[in-house]
Parts: sequence; C-alpha cells; structure tokens
Amino acid sequence: MGPDAGLGEVRTDRPTFQPPASPTPAAAPGPQLPRSRVRRARLRAVRLDPWSVMKTAFLLSIAFGIMTMVAVFVIWNVLDAAGVYDSISRTVDGVLASPNAEPFNLKDFIGLERVLGITSLVCVVDVVLITALATLGAFLYNLSASLLGGVEVTLAEED
Repeated sequence: MGPDAGLGEVRTDRPTFQPPASPTPAAAPGPQLPRSRVRRARLRAVRLDPWSVMKTAFLLSIAFGIMTMVAVFVIWNVLDAAGVYDSISRTVDGVLASPNAEPFNLKDFIGLERVLGITSLVCVVDVVLITALATLGAFLYNLSASLLGGVEVTLAEED
C-alpha cells in the first residue's frame, strides 16, 4: 500500500501555468534578490474509495465514542464533587417532604453506572450511524463526481 492508498483516482487534466520569464535589466541598481518560482498542480478528485471511507469513518467514530464516554465520566464526577446532586436531592426532599416518606436521593435515578450505560448505548448507535452515513456519502460523491467532474484542488510549491 502506498501513501496515497484509498484516495481514489486523481487526474491532472490541465497543464500547470508558468508565467513567462521577464527579461532582467542589464545594469540594475542595488542588490538583486533571488526570485522565487511557484510550481502549481491542479488535481481533481473524481472518485473516493467507499471501503476506505468506511474504515476511516468507523475509526473516527470509535474515537469520538471514547471521548464522549470520558467526557461524561469527568462531568459526572465534577458535578458529584461539587455537591450538585446532594443539593438537588435536599431541595426535592424539602419540597416533597412528608413525615413517613424516605428521603429523596437523586443518585438513585441518575447514578454513574446508569449514566455511563446510556452513554455507551448512544455511542454504539453513533458509531453505526456515522459509519453508514459516511459510506453513503462516498457513494453519492462518486455519482455526482461522475456527472460534474469532482472537486478540483490547486497545489502550489515555492522553490
């Protein structure tokens, strides 16, 4: 596999434009600075490999899922350390207080295990959806690129 594996076809349909060299004066005053030349290449992406797009989207969505799980864990622990859940529990208990009722505890409803379980379920669904939508997008791009010519990119390099 080369460094451009999975990129699909890249065409260079048009020749690069090089401006004509201007004549230099015979005796120009002052020091002459070297003039840089710019080489340009126009490339056109006319096809994306759906298999490569699917693999890339899958790995990126897995990374996004891991970041989501870590973020939810950190946010839940920060809120717990700040006493937010205890404060909400005391407020709800004060509003709904009855002499024979047991005290209200918010962590019974949104405990860390339950929150992480729901988050992992959402992450699994996201992985499937993102992978499927990216692959479908590659197929749709290939169809539209065959009709319209694809995306053209101009690369420039200075000497």
